[in-house]
Amino acid sequence: MSGNNQRLAIFPTRMALTTMKLRLKGAQTGHSLLKRKSEALTKRFRVILGKIDEAKRKMGKLMQGAAFALAEVTYATGDVAFAVQAAVKQAQTKIRTKQENVSGVLLPAFETYTDPGAGNAFELTGLGRGGQQIQRARDVYTKVVAQLVELASLQTAFVILDEVIKATNRRVNAIEYVIIPRIENTIKYIISELDEQDREEFFRLKKVQGKKKRDREVEDLARAKRMLEMPAEGSGAAAAEPSTMLKDEEDDDILF
Repeated sequence: MSGNNQRLAIFPTRMALTTMKLRLKGAQTGHSLLKRKSEALTKRFRVILGKIDEAKRKMGKLMQGAAFALAEVTYATGDVAFAVQAAVKQAQTKIRTKQENVSGVLLPAFETYTDPGAGNAFELTGLGRGGQQIQRARDVYTKVVAQLVELASLQTAFVILDEVIKATNRRVNAIEYVIIPRIENTIKYIISELDEQDREEFFRLKKVQGKKKRDREVEDLARAKRMLEMPAEGSGAAAAEPSTMLKDEEDDDILF
């Protein structure tokens, strides 16, 4: 069956009706929970979207400042790329991850921290000249890295939430437009079949009662006919009178 007439293939019994009502209640509860989950995720999605927009604007300004700071370093000291690569043996700024639970969805979050055991690779950089520009460029690029990590964390959560919201909305729509109507149509079908069975049973009982009533009427008529025929049979022949000692009769002589 198709369209609004879709229903589940099930034998119409009262037990099946109870089961389908329980399934309908469960589907409605699941639909309500998924709807609230979708709304909560959508609200968080919009918040993250606003943060991403703000972070990208801030990232543009930081990158502009970082490029200007690097230009100052290059102007003051020349090309320091080789010196920096030779001085850095271990990363000072590292990233750690944590998870945030939003309505059952685990969203990863990245944050930067400074490793105290890595030491300072720039302590001898800029002793000749340009030390102030190098230190300022280092601070600016540290902020750029932190902002970049924050932006990556927001975009990762954005992608995950986008997929989860789409899947949740598909489930909500499937329950609302497919499962619940199908269960409701099945319940209507079972109720109509049970009503038809009740009407058939009521008609059968009426037929049985009518037959019993006709049988009783026939028996009553036969009994009444027998009662009417009994006196007519007794009046045609004379009833035998009982013999008594007072009645005059000729008795045989008795010889002693």
